[in-house]
Amino acid sequence: MGRRWAQWRQWTPLAALTVAVLAGGGLWVAGAQTAADWVWAAATVAALLPALRWMGHSLRQRRVGVDVIAVLALIGALVAGEYLAGAVVALMLATGHTLETYAQRRATRDLQALVAHAPRTARRRADDGTIDPVDVDEIAPGDRLLVGPGDVVPVDGVAEDPATLDESVVTGESQPVDRAAGDRIASGVVNAGAAFGLRAAVTAQQSTYASIVRLAAQAGAGKAPTVRLADRYAAAFVPFTLALAGVGWIVSDEFVRAVAVLVVATPCPLLLATPIAIVAGLSRAARAGVLIREGSALEQLGLARTLLVDKTGTLTTGRSEITGIATADGQYPDELLRLAASVEQLSPHILAGAIVRAAHDRGLRLTGPTEVTEEPGRAVTGRVDGRVVRVGQPDAELPDWAMRERDRAEADGLSTVWVSVDRVPAGVILLRDPVRPDAAATVRRLRQAGFTRLVMLTGDRREVADQVADQVGVDDIVARCSPQEKTARVREESGRAITVMVGDGVNDAPALAAADVGVAIGAAGAGAAAGVADAVLTVDRLDRLADAVDIAHRSRRIAVQSASVGMGLALVAMVAAAFGLLPPVAGAFTQEGIDVAVIVNALRALRPGRRRAGPS
Repeated sequence: MGRRWAQWRQWTPLAALTVAVLAGGGLWVAGAQTAADWVWAAATVAALLPALRWMGHSLRQRRVGVDVIAVLALIGALVAGEYLAGAVVALMLATGHTLETYAQRRATRDLQALVAHAPRTARRRADDGTIDPVDVDEIAPGDRLLVGPGDVVPVDGVAEDPATLDESVVTGESQPVDRAAGDRIASGVVNAGAAFGLRAAVTAQQSTYASIVRLAAQAGAGKAPTVRLADRYAAAFVPFTLALAGVGWIVSDEFVRAVAVLVVATPCPLLLATPIAIVAGLSRAARAGVLIREGSALEQLGLARTLLVDKTGTLTTGRSEITGIATADGQYPDELLRLAASVEQLSPHILAGAIVRAAHDRGLRLTGPTEVTEEPGRAVTGRVDGRVVRVGQPDAELPDWAMRERDRAEADGLSTVWVSVDRVPAGVILLRDPVRPDAAATVRRLRQAGFTRLVMLTGDRREVADQVADQVGVDDIVARCSPQEKTARVREESGRAITVMVGDGVNDAPALAAADVGVAIGAAGAGAAAGVADAVLTVDRLDRLADAVDIAHRSRRIAVQSASVGMGLALVAMVAAAFGLLPPVAGAFTQEGIDVAVIVNALRALRPGRRRAGPS
């Protein structure tokens, strides 16, 4: 009821002013000209009060905007006795602000739906087997949860049982997805099957969906460069308008000409068309599976030329498969895998999910780790059954047996995850991460969207990176790349062109922050990227980024087109008014038509456009 009332309330000022203008017209036709003038004057004053408030707000921000022209037009109409013109200007202002509010609500509907979908409660399993309802903010890493049929998954975690999930709200994919025990599951998806157990990996605030909600809440809050450009145009437009009005008044000695110029110069096109088009673009991108934080990021995305991508989970499937386990003398492969998987249970890294999944497939019983610490991009360390277990890159010189295994892995193009127990190398887990079947097509699609340079960054060895690069067709490779080196490379590329960085949001967070546009992959750890990423791909598909770039091109093109055409028509009408060819009343109706036309044109950004290659 409250939401419906808010929707009706936004139309109330426009409806009231429309009634006033029509009522005044009826009185005029009936011969009651004085009464008609009083009604129109009242409508003018009713619009003048909020216009003064808007102007005061701009002046407090030390910004002279077109609100000044609106105020002068309304006052001038009252002084010159052009009450109908004043009423029409009032109606024009109400129309513009009402349509802007409607467009904003319409364009942000998809983002608001994401916020409304956020989980609030969860079912937590106690040690005695009972199930207690708890607030999602009370969930801690390691808690065992029960996700019932139809429930929204409250936090990122690891499935303890097979699950069937509806991921459409987060990813846009309409078909249910089956997940096996041991699979990583992102928060925000809906259980479309039987109840299943979930072990929480992070808190609710660190989870994927919480970061998506934060991005949704922020989307559109920032001013796009196009909107800031509108402010700069307004700074030049206001003195030009006042000068033209003054010249028309002085040359003709008719104050009404100055009023006519001010009436026609009350421009909604510049200040309404641009934000409507940009916010519409944000909404379109959200429906395509890309949540963009603010309008400035959308516009930068449309101008970007260089794309840097992290290999794992973007160009590869991100579902690595264990091909073998080599151990030192006295160690057993299954025990080594159990220890590594126990530590990796709480890690958001993509390879951690593969190790945990392999342990579950072998029926190994994992232990909850303690004292867990993580060096992003290097290793995870924790205590398991009293032993200190480190999983990741080696932190010391490898013994002879390990050197032989490393050489064999390099020759076969396999990734290596080293496991040490009590600071002694105990074994290595060998994994292969297959290239996505559509990776090469995706790279071609990204080039069509406007990227002229694609660089692949990876912590893997050069041999592994070369195999992937040969299949997908990138321009450059940076192998054995630490988070610090990724950041440095992003800054280097940004110095040459507008650059987009795509990563998993964990060890890539510094690089995401350094890029002109940082894009985190939602299902691979958007929670870690919430504070730095400009956008999140809510589905692990890089081609959605190309869709977002196309949307950015189109939204910016429509914004510039709407503002340019609207202001051009307004300038022509202003000159005509200065020469006495357009009286105040006719000028007011003319400007009203221009405003409606450009706003309707800006709303085209809500509709899908044709794919196009290259930048706008």
